[in-house]
Amino acid sequence: MAPVNALLERIVGASREPALYLQGGVPDNFEGRFEALTLHLFLVLRRLRELPAPAADAAQDLIDAAFAYLELGFRQGGISDVAVPKRMKKIGRSFYGRLGGYEEALAAEDGGAFAAALTRNIAPGIDAVALARHIKAAAAVLATRSLDDILAADPLFPPFADSKPT
Repeated sequence: MAPVNALLERIVGASREPALYLQGGVPDNFEGRFEALTLHLFLVLRRLRELPAPAADAAQDLIDAAFAYLELGFRQGGISDVAVPKRMKKIGRSFYGRLGGYEEALAAEDGGAFAAALTRNIAPGIDAVALARHIKAAAAVLATRSLDDILAADPLFPPFADSKPT
């Protein structure tokens, strides 16, 4: 579990990259940080699904670690013990809904489908084209990595600024 916890730390770090918020327009609040984390988790989980065993086990461990991280955030944020399960259920629905929506949008023939999904899920004011470009660049980097590479890579994703065309 230690390699997965370290992987989650790198994913959280990438999802908190200031350029996502300052240049990409992701709102710097709980919802925006959740959306950025979900995007980065989506990319890693998508790649792990493509890899042979034991990647599926690592993917499940990563999901478990991510939800434990989110639950801890609620508890540290002062959410009552009674309310945490309700919030986690809502977060779970949102998370899995995003994963399905992003997968469908990436698979669509329409090049703007992913940018539209980002705008719909994150916020109307984001730079959806730049975020979509960043996510596609990160997916391309991950597509070259094995499970061992993913567990060890630091940084795991290209910086947001590197995703812009030259």
